[in-house]
Amino acid sequence: MNSLQGSGGRDQGSGTSDQGSETANSLTRDSREAGADSLPLSNHLANSAHPGDPGVPQVRGPHGRVLVRGAEIPILGPGNPQSSTGSNNPRRLGSAIFFKAFLGLILRDLRVLTREFHVFLLRVGMQPLLFLFVFTFILPRMGGGGGNPLAVGGGKADFGTILLPGLMAVAIMFSGIAAVALPLSSEFGITREIDDRVMCPLPLWAVALEKVCFSAMQSVIAALLVIPMAYYVPAVPVRVHIANWFLLGLVLVLASLLAGSLGLVIGSTVNPKQIGLVFSIIVVPITFLGCVYYPWAWLKPIPWLQWGVLFNPIVYMSEGLRAAVTPGIAHMPWWAILVALAFFTAALGRWGLKGFLGRVLS
Repeated sequence: MNSLQGSGGRDQGSGTSDQGSETANSLTRDSREAGADSLPLSNHLANSAHPGDPGVPQVRGPHGRVLVRGAEIPILGPGNPQSSTGSNNPRRLGSAIFFKAFLGLILRDLRVLTREFHVFLLRVGMQPLLFLFVFTFILPRMGGGGGNPLAVGGGKADFGTILLPGLMAVAIMFSGIAAVALPLSSEFGITREIDDRVMCPLPLWAVALEKVCFSAMQSVIAALLVIPMAYYVPAVPVRVHIANWFLLGLVLVLASLLAGSLGLVIGSTVNPKQIGLVFSIIVVPITFLGCVYYPWAWLKPIPWLQWGVLFNPIVYMSEGLRAAVTPGIAHMPWWAILVALAFFTAALGRWGLKGFLGRVLS
Protein backbone atom coordinates (compact mmCIF):
# COMPACT_ATOMS: atom_id res chain seq x y z
CA MET A 1 0.00 0.00 0.00
CA ASN A 2 2.81 2.36 0.89
CA SER A 3 4.59 1.54 -2.37
CA LEU A 4 1.45 2.26 -4.34
CA GLN A 5 1.00 5.54 -2.53
CA GLY A 6 4.65 6.39 -3.19
CA SER A 7 4.36 5.65 -6.88
CA GLY A 8 1.16 7.67 -7.05
CA GLY A 9 2.89 10.53 -5.33
CA ARG A 10 5.78 10.32 -7.79
CA ASP A 11 3.27 10.35 -10.70
CA GLN A 12 1.57 13.37 -9.26
CA GLY A 13 4.92 15.02 -8.72
CA SER A 14 6.03 14.35 -12.26
CA GLY A 15 2.67 15.64 -13.55
CA THR A 16 3.06 18.75 -11.46
CA SER A 17 6.61 19.26 -12.73
CA ASP A 18 5.45 18.75 -16.35
CA GLN A 19 2.68 21.29 -15.84
CA GLY A 20 5.18 23.65 -14.31
CA SER A 21 7.59 23.27 -17.22
CA GLU A 22 4.77 23.81 -19.73
CA THR A 23 3.71 26.90 -17.83
CA ALA A 24 7.27 28.20 -17.81
CA ASN A 25 7.65 27.49 -21.54
CA SER A 26 4.39 29.27 -22.31
CA LEU A 27 5.44 32.25 -20.23
CA THR A 28 8.77 32.31 -22.06
CA ARG A 29 7.01 32.20 -25.43
CA ASP A 30 4.64 34.95 -24.34
CA SER A 31 7.51 37.10 -23.19
CA ARG A 32 9.36 36.53 -26.48
CA GLU A 33 6.28 37.40 -28.50
CA ALA A 34 5.71 40.48 -26.38
CA GLY A 35 9.32 41.49 -26.89
CA ALA A 36 9.04 40.88 -30.60
CA ASP A 37 5.91 43.02 -30.74
CA SER A 38 7.78 45.83 -29.07
CA LEU A 39 10.63 45.72 -31.60
CA PRO A 40 10.73 48.53 -34.15
CA LEU A 41 9.36 48.08 -37.64
CA SER A 42 12.82 47.89 -39.13
CA ASN A 43 13.60 44.67 -37.20
CA HIS A 44 10.35 43.08 -38.35
CA LEU A 45 11.26 43.90 -41.93
CA ALA A 46 14.73 42.50 -41.43
CA ASN A 47 13.37 39.23 -39.95
CA SER A 48 10.64 38.81 -42.57
CA ALA A 49 12.46 39.75 -45.75
CA HIS A 50 16.19 39.99 -46.18
CA PRO A 51 17.71 41.80 -49.16
CA GLY A 52 19.17 38.54 -50.35
CA ASP A 53 15.85 36.66 -50.41
CA PRO A 54 14.64 36.00 -53.96
CA GLY A 55 11.30 37.47 -54.99
CA VAL A 56 11.29 40.14 -52.28
CA PRO A 57 11.42 43.57 -53.99
CA GLN A 58 13.04 46.22 -51.86
CA VAL A 59 14.04 49.71 -52.89
CA ARG A 60 16.88 51.22 -50.95
CA GLY A 61 17.79 54.81 -50.39
CA PRO A 62 21.26 56.32 -50.61
CA HIS A 63 22.12 55.12 -47.10
CA GLY A 64 21.26 51.46 -47.62
CA ARG A 65 17.78 51.73 -46.11
CA VAL A 66 14.50 50.39 -47.39
CA LEU A 67 12.16 53.02 -48.82
CA VAL A 68 8.61 52.75 -47.46
CA ARG A 69 6.42 55.43 -49.10
CA GLY A 70 9.36 57.77 -49.43
CA ALA A 71 10.68 57.25 -45.85
CA GLU A 72 13.96 55.43 -45.23
CA ILE A 73 13.87 52.64 -42.62
CA PRO A 74 17.15 51.01 -41.56
CA ILE A 75 17.29 47.23 -41.88
CA LEU A 76 19.20 45.25 -39.26
CA GLY A 77 20.14 41.98 -40.82
CA PRO A 78 22.06 40.36 -43.65
CA GLY A 79 22.74 42.77 -46.47
CA ASN A 80 22.88 45.86 -44.24
CA PRO A 81 26.15 47.76 -44.41
CA GLN A 82 26.00 47.98 -40.60
CA SER A 83 25.95 44.18 -40.34
CA SER A 84 29.09 42.15 -40.90
CA THR A 85 27.13 39.03 -41.85
CA GLY A 86 25.70 40.39 -45.10
CA SER A 87 27.05 39.01 -48.37
CA ASN A 88 25.10 41.18 -50.84
CA ASN A 89 25.89 44.75 -51.81
CA PRO A 90 22.75 46.79 -50.97
CA ARG A 91 23.64 49.54 -53.43
CA ARG A 92 24.03 47.06 -56.24
CA LEU A 93 20.76 45.36 -55.28
CA GLY A 94 18.88 48.65 -55.07
CA SER A 95 20.26 49.83 -58.42
CA ALA A 96 19.27 46.56 -60.12
CA ILE A 97 15.71 46.79 -58.83
CA PHE A 98 15.53 50.47 -59.79
CA PHE A 99 16.61 49.91 -63.38
CA LYS A 100 14.42 46.83 -63.79
CA ALA A 101 11.36 48.69 -62.57
CA PHE A 102 12.21 51.77 -64.66
CA LEU A 103 12.73 49.62 -67.75
CA GLY A 104 9.46 47.83 -67.01
CA LEU A 105 7.54 51.11 -67.15
CA ILE A 106 9.28 52.05 -70.41
CA LEU A 107 8.43 48.69 -71.98
CA ARG A 108 4.84 48.95 -70.78
CA ASP A 109 4.40 52.35 -72.42
CA LEU A 110 6.23 51.13 -75.53
CA ARG A 111 3.86 48.20 -75.80
CA VAL A 112 0.88 50.53 -75.64
CA LEU A 113 2.47 52.80 -78.25
CA THR A 114 3.12 49.97 -80.71
CA ARG A 115 -0.52 48.98 -80.57
CA GLU A 116 -1.49 52.50 -81.68
CA PHE A 117 1.56 53.35 -83.77
CA HIS A 118 -0.50 54.45 -86.78
CA VAL A 119 -2.36 56.93 -84.56
CA PHE A 120 0.99 58.20 -83.29
CA LEU A 121 2.28 58.74 -86.83
CA LEU A 122 -0.85 60.66 -87.78
CA ARG A 123 -0.63 62.78 -84.65
CA VAL A 124 3.00 63.81 -85.09
CA GLY A 125 3.10 63.92 -88.89
CA MET A 126 -0.10 65.65 -89.93
CA GLN A 127 0.77 69.19 -88.85
CA PRO A 128 4.27 69.44 -90.44
CA LEU A 129 2.99 67.74 -93.57
CA LEU A 130 0.21 70.31 -93.98
CA PHE A 131 2.59 73.20 -93.31
CA LEU A 132 5.03 71.96 -95.93
CA PHE A 133 2.30 71.20 -98.42
CA VAL A 134 0.68 74.65 -98.15
CA PHE A 135 3.71 76.91 -97.77
CA THR A 136 6.27 75.10 -99.92
CA PHE A 137 4.18 73.25 -102.52
CA ILE A 138 0.90 75.09 -103.15
CA LEU A 139 1.91 78.74 -102.76
CA PRO A 140 4.98 78.60 -105.07
CA ARG A 141 2.78 77.16 -107.83
CA MET A 142 0.13 79.84 -107.60
CA GLY A 143 -0.18 82.42 -110.36
CA GLY A 144 0.49 86.11 -110.07
CA GLY A 145 3.84 86.33 -111.76
CA GLY A 146 6.07 86.45 -108.72
CA GLY A 147 4.67 83.28 -107.17
CA ASN A 148 4.93 82.95 -103.43
CA PRO A 149 7.03 85.68 -101.79
CA LEU A 150 7.68 83.37 -98.85
CA ALA A 151 9.53 80.94 -101.11
CA VAL A 152 12.65 83.08 -100.96
CA GLY A 153 14.30 84.00 -97.68
CA GLY A 154 16.22 87.22 -98.17
CA GLY A 155 17.65 85.98 -101.45
CA LYS A 156 19.85 83.41 -99.70
CA ALA A 157 17.58 80.44 -99.03
CA ASP A 158 14.13 79.26 -99.95
CA PHE A 159 11.34 79.20 -97.40
CA GLY A 160 11.39 75.39 -97.16
CA THR A 161 14.98 75.44 -95.94
CA ILE A 162 14.11 78.09 -93.36
CA LEU A 163 10.96 76.26 -92.28
CA LEU A 164 12.49 72.79 -91.81
CA PRO A 165 14.21 73.37 -88.40
CA GLY A 166 11.17 75.23 -87.10
CA LEU A 167 8.82 72.42 -88.08
CA MET A 168 11.10 69.93 -86.36
CA ALA A 169 10.92 72.06 -83.20
CA VAL A 170 7.12 72.25 -83.44
CA ALA A 171 6.90 68.49 -83.87
CA ILE A 172 9.08 68.00 -80.79
CA MET A 173 7.06 70.44 -78.71
CA PHE A 174 3.60 69.15 -79.59
CA SER A 175 4.63 65.51 -79.32
CA GLY A 176 6.31 66.01 -75.95
CA ILE A 177 3.40 67.91 -74.46
CA ALA A 178 0.80 65.49 -75.81
CA ALA A 179 2.74 62.43 -74.60
CA VAL A 180 2.86 63.67 -70.99
CA ALA A 181 0.11 66.21 -70.35
CA LEU A 182 -2.77 64.35 -71.96
CA PRO A 183 -2.16 60.99 -70.19
CA LEU A 184 -1.64 62.76 -66.87
CA SER A 185 -4.93 64.60 -67.24
CA SER A 186 -6.73 61.25 -67.31
CA GLU A 187 -4.53 59.54 -64.72
CA PHE A 188 -5.17 62.33 -62.22
CA GLY A 189 -8.88 62.14 -62.91
CA ILE A 190 -11.58 60.61 -60.79
CA THR A 191 -10.32 57.06 -61.45
CA ARG A 192 -6.83 57.89 -60.06
CA GLU A 193 -5.03 55.60 -62.50
CA ILE A 194 -1.77 57.16 -61.38
CA ASP A 195 -1.95 55.09 -58.18
CA ASP A 196 -1.25 51.94 -60.20
CA ARG A 197 2.02 53.40 -61.45
CA VAL A 198 3.30 54.71 -58.14
CA MET A 199 2.91 51.27 -56.52
CA CYS A 200 5.91 49.99 -58.48
CA PRO A 201 9.21 49.75 -56.53
CA LEU A 202 10.36 53.20 -57.63
CA PRO A 203 10.48 56.58 -55.92
CA LEU A 204 7.87 59.04 -57.14
CA TRP A 205 10.43 61.23 -58.92
CA ALA A 206 11.49 58.23 -61.01
CA VAL A 207 7.90 57.67 -62.16
CA ALA A 208 7.77 61.28 -63.35
CA LEU A 209 11.20 60.93 -64.98
CA GLU A 210 10.02 57.86 -66.89
CA LYS A 211 7.16 59.83 -68.38
CA VAL A 212 9.49 62.61 -69.50
CA CYS A 213 12.02 60.16 -70.97
CA PHE A 214 9.38 58.20 -72.87
CA SER A 215 7.91 61.41 -74.27
CA ALA A 216 11.43 62.43 -75.35
CA MET A 217 11.72 59.21 -77.36
CA GLN A 218 8.47 60.05 -79.16
CA SER A 219 9.62 63.64 -79.77
CA VAL A 220 12.86 62.49 -81.41
CA ILE A 221 10.90 60.21 -83.74
CA ALA A 222 8.50 63.04 -84.57
CA ALA A 223 11.39 65.38 -85.42
CA LEU A 224 13.12 62.85 -87.64
CA LEU A 225 9.89 62.21 -89.55
CA VAL A 226 9.90 65.83 -90.74
CA ILE A 227 13.18 65.42 -92.66
CA PRO A 228 11.89 63.02 -95.37
CA MET A 229 8.76 65.16 -95.75
CA ALA A 230 10.96 68.20 -96.39
CA TYR A 231 12.81 66.33 -99.12
CA TYR A 232 9.79 65.21 -101.14
CA VAL A 233 6.99 67.73 -100.50
CA PRO A 234 8.42 71.22 -101.29
CA ALA A 235 8.47 72.54 -104.84
CA VAL A 236 12.01 73.83 -104.34
CA PRO A 237 14.39 71.20 -102.88
CA VAL A 238 15.41 71.84 -99.29
CA ARG A 239 19.13 72.34 -98.81
CA VAL A 240 20.15 70.45 -95.68
CA HIS A 241 23.76 70.29 -94.57
CA ILE A 242 24.46 68.56 -91.25
CA ALA A 243 28.01 69.54 -90.45
CA ASN A 244 27.96 68.47 -86.79
CA TRP A 245 26.06 65.26 -86.00
CA PHE A 246 26.95 65.47 -82.31
CA LEU A 247 25.37 68.91 -82.05
CA LEU A 248 22.26 67.62 -83.81
CA GLY A 249 21.91 64.70 -81.42
CA LEU A 250 22.54 66.85 -78.36
CA VAL A 251 19.99 69.46 -79.44
CA LEU A 252 17.42 66.76 -80.20
CA VAL A 253 17.83 65.17 -76.77
CA LEU A 254 17.76 68.45 -74.83
CA ALA A 255 14.82 69.81 -76.82
CA SER A 256 12.87 66.58 -76.36
CA LEU A 257 13.49 66.54 -72.61
CA LEU A 258 12.46 70.20 -72.46
CA ALA A 259 9.19 69.44 -74.25
CA GLY A 260 8.50 66.52 -71.91
CA SER A 261 9.22 68.70 -68.87
CA LEU A 262 6.80 71.33 -70.16
CA GLY A 263 4.21 68.59 -70.62
CA LEU A 264 4.82 67.47 -67.03
CA VAL A 265 4.23 71.03 -65.82
CA ILE A 266 0.98 71.33 -67.77
CA GLY A 267 -0.30 67.87 -66.85
CA SER A 268 0.44 68.16 -63.12
CA THR A 269 -0.59 71.75 -62.48
CA VAL A 270 -3.51 72.39 -64.83
CA ASN A 271 -7.01 71.14 -64.21
CA PRO A 272 -7.78 68.30 -66.64
CA LYS A 273 -10.81 70.22 -67.86
CA GLN A 274 -8.57 73.15 -68.87
CA ILE A 275 -6.02 71.23 -70.96
CA GLY A 276 -7.63 72.34 -74.22
CA LEU A 277 -7.61 75.95 -73.08
CA VAL A 278 -3.90 75.72 -72.26
CA PHE A 279 -3.14 74.62 -75.81
CA SER A 280 -5.09 77.59 -77.16
CA ILE A 281 -3.69 80.36 -74.99
CA ILE A 282 -0.15 79.10 -74.27
CA VAL A 283 1.13 76.46 -76.68
CA VAL A 284 -0.08 78.03 -79.92
CA PRO A 285 1.19 81.58 -79.12
CA ILE A 286 4.65 80.42 -78.05
CA THR A 287 4.81 78.35 -81.25
CA PHE A 288 4.12 81.31 -83.53
CA LEU A 289 6.58 83.47 -81.55
CA GLY A 290 9.21 80.71 -81.31
CA CYS A 291 11.25 81.61 -84.41
CA VAL A 292 9.69 78.68 -86.24
CA TYR A 293 9.00 80.48 -89.52
CA TYR A 294 11.94 82.90 -89.38
CA PRO A 295 15.40 83.03 -87.79
CA TRP A 296 15.88 84.96 -84.58
CA ALA A 297 18.41 87.27 -86.25
CA TRP A 298 15.73 88.53 -88.66
CA LEU A 299 13.87 90.13 -85.74
CA LYS A 300 16.56 92.81 -85.47
CA PRO A 301 14.28 95.54 -86.93
CA ILE A 302 11.92 94.89 -83.96
CA PRO A 303 14.26 95.04 -80.93
CA TRP A 304 11.60 94.70 -78.23
CA LEU A 305 10.28 91.53 -79.84
CA GLN A 306 13.74 90.13 -80.49
CA TRP A 307 14.62 90.36 -76.80
CA GLY A 308 11.14 89.47 -75.57
CA VAL A 309 11.05 86.08 -77.31
CA LEU A 310 14.18 85.02 -75.44
CA PHE A 311 11.88 83.90 -72.62
CA ASN A 312 10.28 81.43 -75.03
CA PRO A 313 11.94 77.97 -74.86
CA ILE A 314 10.85 77.06 -78.41
CA VAL A 315 13.16 79.80 -79.71
CA TYR A 316 16.21 77.83 -78.59
CA MET A 317 14.80 74.59 -79.96
CA SER A 318 14.30 76.17 -83.39
CA GLU A 319 17.64 77.95 -83.35
CA GLY A 320 19.49 74.85 -82.17
CA LEU A 321 18.05 72.71 -84.94
CA ARG A 322 18.72 75.53 -87.42
CA ALA A 323 22.38 75.59 -86.36
CA ALA A 324 22.66 71.81 -86.73
CA VAL A 325 20.55 71.14 -89.85
CA THR A 326 20.86 74.35 -91.88
CA PRO A 327 24.02 76.10 -90.63
CA GLY A 328 23.98 78.40 -93.64
CA ILE A 329 20.95 80.25 -92.20
CA ALA A 330 21.61 82.90 -89.55
CA HIS A 331 21.29 81.47 -86.03
CA MET A 332 22.34 82.01 -82.42
CA PRO A 333 25.73 80.84 -81.11
CA TRP A 334 25.60 77.14 -80.35
CA TRP A 335 26.91 77.57 -76.78
CA ALA A 336 24.12 80.01 -75.93
CA ILE A 337 21.56 77.59 -77.35
CA LEU A 338 22.82 74.66 -75.28
CA VAL A 339 22.98 76.70 -72.07
CA ALA A 340 19.43 77.97 -72.57
CA LEU A 341 18.07 74.50 -73.37
CA ALA A 342 19.71 73.03 -70.26
CA PHE A 343 18.41 75.87 -68.09
CA PHE A 344 14.81 75.63 -69.29
CA THR A 345 14.87 71.83 -69.02
CA ALA A 346 16.07 71.96 -65.40
CA ALA A 347 13.66 74.75 -64.42
CA LEU A 348 10.59 73.18 -66.03
CA GLY A 349 11.57 69.73 -64.77
CA ARG A 350 11.81 70.97 -61.20
CA TRP A 351 8.50 72.79 -61.50
CA GLY A 352 6.78 69.79 -63.04
CA LEU A 353 8.19 67.38 -60.44
CA LYS A 354 6.93 69.56 -57.62
CA GLY A 355 3.45 69.62 -59.12
CA PHE A 356 3.55 65.87 -59.80
CA LEU A 357 4.45 65.03 -56.20
CA GLY A 358 1.77 67.34 -54.91
CA ARG A 359 -0.93 65.74 -57.07
CA VAL A 360 0.13 62.17 -56.26
CA LEU A 361 0.40 62.67 -52.51
CA SER A 362 -2.80 64.71 -52.21
